[in-house]
Amino acid sequence: MSKKAIVLSSAASFSVVPVLAMAEVPASVTASITEAVTDVATIGAAVLGVIIGIYVFKWLRRTF
Repeated sequence: MSKKAIVLSSAASFSVVPVLAMAEVPASVTASITEAVTDVATIGAAVLGVIIGIYVFKWLRRTF
């Protein structure tokens, strides 16, 4: 592939990106994604709390 062809194909693909970014998403999909993010954040916080609890317990056993 020549350099000119690579540049033209790159320009063509980058010109399509803004069109894809402006696609309309139904409100139900947006709401579902928002709920999923909330669920993932809750589970992540719980897992992080358990991990921190384990390390604190190990640290206290070693200290005393």
